[in-house]
Amino acid sequence: MTTSKTIAILGAGAWGSTLANLASLNGHRVSLWSRQGNLALEDVLKDAEIILSAISMKGVRDVALLVKSYPLSPDTIFVTATKGLDPKTTGTPSQIWQTEFPNHSVVVLSGPNLSEEIAQELPAATVVASKNLADATTVQLVFSSSKFRVYTNPDSVGVELGGTLKNVMAIAAGVCDGLHLGTNAKAALLTRGLTEMVRIGRVLGANTETFYGLSGLGDLLATCNSSLSRNYQVGYQLARGKTLTEILASLKGTAEGVNTCQVLMQISQQQNLTIPITEQVYRLLEAEITPQKALNELMLRDIKSEYH
Repeated sequence: MTTSKTIAILGAGAWGSTLANLASLNGHRVSLWSRQGNLALEDVLKDAEIILSAISMKGVRDVALLVKSYPLSPDTIFVTATKGLDPKTTGTPSQIWQTEFPNHSVVVLSGPNLSEEIAQELPAATVVASKNLADATTVQLVFSSSKFRVYTNPDSVGVELGGTLKNVMAIAAGVCDGLHLGTNAKAALLTRGLTEMVRIGRVLGANTETFYGLSGLGDLLATCNSSLSRNYQVGYQLARGKTLTEILASLKGTAEGVNTCQVLMQISQQQNLTIPITEQVYRLLEAEITPQKALNELMLRDIKSEYH
């Protein structure tokens, strides 16, 4: 058991609240902040040894700039638990935090973590990633318990991208189930989806091996097979005939895969990347094609070797 830490958690949604509870149960002093809450940001940040961000992608930059206006200890560790990409820069949340706080350690937390299940104290595992192993280990100790197993990894880019890219695949998986295409189709989709995630990750500087771990394959399996996943729900309901506007209006929380898909199309054009599943999800979200047409386009691509 680590010594008690003072932790500020930014974002009081389902994931932020769940992480706050995990740390509290381990005896840490936790303050939870949101724009709608009663606590002042200055008070929450005071004496914070760890600042964890669990806010949606669209709010990360603004909140980082807000935090920057308050004094912090030089030893404060930042942890980011947001899964998304910045539409302006195509950067990840950790890159935003690191840019604003270049002298602080930034740790990424990501894994197959459906917050509802963790809140019910069902067993789960996650990964905390940083080039600074000592700080990753500090964060590991803060959240580890008999119900929540935390691993460390030095590849923060790969861990962060695994959790981000699988959201697009979860939309595709929801479509697959919504169209009742069967187990064979879904197995093929997820396998090729993982290959696509690796392809994107390698271009962006991630280690291939990371995508076969908890934050890649693990998160892919959890999110693509659960109706608790908001991204899965987007795909499923599109396949059942709802419009994206209707779906997003009824969702509790943010389906980050929608924005991520748009950013990935920017990256694919910049890097000349072939990302067929992401492309069809994008066209579907833009209402350019029907779910059935998206499937046909994927099935009728030129045949080739599995590995090339």
